[in-house]
Amino acid sequence: MSRAMNEDKDFLRQDNNYRTLKAFRKAECIYDVTFYFAHQFLKQGDRTIDQMVQAARSGKQNLAEGNIDGITSREMELKLTNVNRASLHELLLDYEDYLRVRGLEQWSYDDPRCVQTRAFCKEHLDSAVYREKIKDRSAETIANIAITLIHQCDVLIRGLIEWKKRDFMEKGGIKEEMYRARKDWQRRNGMTGADGQYGSNGQKPSSPTSPIQPNNPIKPIK
Repeated sequence: MSRAMNEDKDFLRQDNNYRTLKAFRKAECIYDVTFYFAHQFLKQGDRTIDQMVQAARSGKQNLAEGNIDGITSREMELKLTNVNRASLHELLLDYEDYLRVRGLEQWSYDDPRCVQTRAFCKEHLDSAVYREKIKDRSAETIANIAITLIHQCDVLIRGLIEWKKRDFMEKGGIKEEMYRARKDWQRRNGMTGADGQYGSNGQKPSSPTSPIQPNNPIKPIK
């Protein structure tokens, strides 16, 4: 790898692989479950189908977009990550409304079914597992699975936001990173003197010389 490429890696954060985030993988599971649920249990033409699918999509896409935007803007990263939370809470209300208006049960926290679902969802982050498991489940069961996934994802996102806040307080944003990278580059390339002033040989630039005076200055005319 060239020196220039190494300097680029040092200059911008390289930890923004959103696909490795548990929150993103959980959000992907929520999207796949919601896509199936909306098209399987809501009537064709019902606007709620698009609303639920779009909320689930936003919950996933904004997490990815915010993670990438965080390379150059922590402010945008935090904003989009919070938008992600808002979208998932909108989706949560849709599932709760579905169960309530149809007289179906939203499992309580201590319900054995809820306890079992929480344990399963905590251990499984592969969306393919959910796509297979929900095929023979009822609307009530799938809605409660989705609700469990949303709550768990919300916890992960809140933790992610707090971590990003602490990281910003400790390291700053892109301006601070740019300043540190520039100073480090100058140091490694011998472009900074002991006093911190920029110079081609690590020395402070000499002060400009005074103008050359003519040998025979013209005398003023009396």
